[in-house]
Amino acid sequence: MRLRLPEERPTEPPTGYKIAHPMLSQDGTRAGFTGVSLGGALPYGVLADASCVYGLRHRAPSRRCDCGFHCVHDRTTAEALLCTAEHRAAVLLEVTVLGRYIRFERGFRYARQRVRTATVGACACGTVAAALADAGWGRSGWRALAPSCAGCLHGRTSVSLAGFARLAGERLRVVAGRGASVAMAGLGPADDLGVPELAAEAALLQARLDWFQAQLARLGERGPGEGGRRG
Repeated sequence: MRLRLPEERPTEPPTGYKIAHPMLSQDGTRAGFTGVSLGGALPYGVLADASCVYGLRHRAPSRRCDCGFHCVHDRTTAEALLCTAEHRAAVLLEVTVLGRYIRFERGFRYARQRVRTATVGACACGTVAAALADAGWGRSGWRALAPSCAGCLHGRTSVSLAGFARLAGERLRVVAGRGASVAMAGLGPADDLGVPELAAEAALLQARLDWFQAQLARLGERGPGEGGRRG
């Protein structure tokens, strides 16, 4: 006799939590995420369908495979994963579980998801993040990003939290947490930005301006003709 798992027909899609690394496309026109374990080589968008990472043709999730998106039921459980050294720069995602899913004791494995909220941790210096900046690694065609305050950008490729939300689309919210204040990113030009959002944007712009001024000062000290000299 073959036992079958009980079927669920919820009135609303379940909610889950997971961690992921924010990603920016090489041309800077798209934003997404990549997982921290299985399937981490395949960046995905805010609204995405799972596929078998082993290249098999079955639908994800399959009971005989470990493919599909993964998340946990409890936010605290997902936040605990951010304590490990390799996951410190990841962000916390709140997702809506869509399509077929398999329920486990601690979470779901499922076919489709929508990322509703991304909570960005503090900069490495401990200051509340104002942007997501180049983390120094990536995937083919994608740059991995890490939380950064305005003072730690140092000219790296970066995008503000509001900018990341706009590039990702699908009404994604991006929240800066673990700092003295919490700032929610705007979703588009039609949305009203509050004081925290505007303060984060202003800090980011000021940091970029300071960097440009430092570069101009350095070039001024070298003189107009020194840039082409060779020893």
